[in-house]
Amino acid sequence: MIARLRSLTRQWTVVVPVIAVVLLAFTWGRDLPAAVVALVTLVLAGSVLAAVHHAEVVAHRVGEPFGSLVLAVAVTIIEVALIVTLMADGGAKSSTLARDTVFAAVMITCNGIVGVCLLVASLRHRLAVFNAEGTGAALATVATLATLSLVFPTFTTSKPGPEFSTAQLTFAALASLVLYALFVTTQTVRHRDYFLPITRLGEVIDADDHADAPSARQTRVSLGLLGLALVGVVGLAKGVSPTIESGVEAAGMPHSVVGVIIALLVLLPETIAALRSARRDRVQTSLNLALGSAMASIGLTIPAVALASLWLSGPLVLGLAPTEMVLLALTVVVSSLTVVPGRATPLQGGVHLVVFAAYLELAINP
Repeated sequence: MIARLRSLTRQWTVVVPVIAVVLLAFTWGRDLPAAVVALVTLVLAGSVLAAVHHAEVVAHRVGEPFGSLVLAVAVTIIEVALIVTLMADGGAKSSTLARDTVFAAVMITCNGIVGVCLLVASLRHRLAVFNAEGTGAALATVATLATLSLVFPTFTTSKPGPEFSTAQLTFAALASLVLYALFVTTQTVRHRDYFLPITRLGEVIDADDHADAPSARQTRVSLGLLGLALVGVVGLAKGVSPTIESGVEAAGMPHSVVGVIIALLVLLPETIAALRSARRDRVQTSLNLALGSAMASIGLTIPAVALASLWLSGPLVLGLAPTEMVLLALTVVVSSLTVVPGRATPLQGGVHLVVFAAYLELAINP
């Protein structure tokens, strides 16, 4: 019976990504009726679950922290493509889409995903333990990238409004790439042990003991299906984005809520994967996924939109409003206090979730 269930699991995780890509080919660039939107949403949810499954197969084969890096970078690359596509199609109203989506990704990962993972792990295992050195390095990189790319444009004077001049945007893009590349090198080469899960006694766990590693062939197949699933997730999210936009407008909410919803959809695979790791008491893996996704979102999106701005006619607004800057500063302070001890109780998880709830409330009712 168990073998049959595993066989069925493998079958649907293979079929759903293929269906998603086929459905994407038939719906791309078209106005969708309500019934088709419902079907797209259903396939989108299945693609998210399939992406998580294949990401875990790849992660089990390559080990940590490479597994977390694969999922974070893959999702972010396709997210960047979605942002650039929507900016090209959306005209002037999409000038803040990159800022809204990137900021939403930072708040979702640093407060939503981190908060729920710390809460689940600490309730299930009494304490959530992780490596403070690696997590602190990741948090410092995220804070620096967010400040350089999202805070400074509000205060620069070379160009009117919360925008960078061409030279400033070029510097921010290059700095983002350099910092991200330096972090990846630190995470995977020089100080890999800082980003591995640890035991209650602080011993590094360098192997996953819950199952045999998949074969090289299984890993290659899962890697390909992971790519298909992520293309389906992001492409179908774009397909339902007009429905999202019209729903946001009908509800009288700010247009920035569209960026929040897109980020929530795109980050679903990381959220589920991080939550599963937290349940298994691999909190460091959860934090690698959360902070790595935030870092990749900024470090890859800003250079991409900087390059896209060469042919996009509208303005590129990156600077945050005062309320958002306060939320970002609060996130950095709270995250720093969470990281320093290397362990967390349900209180820390609850604090992060309250900050995340405050962000959602202020996004809907600014």
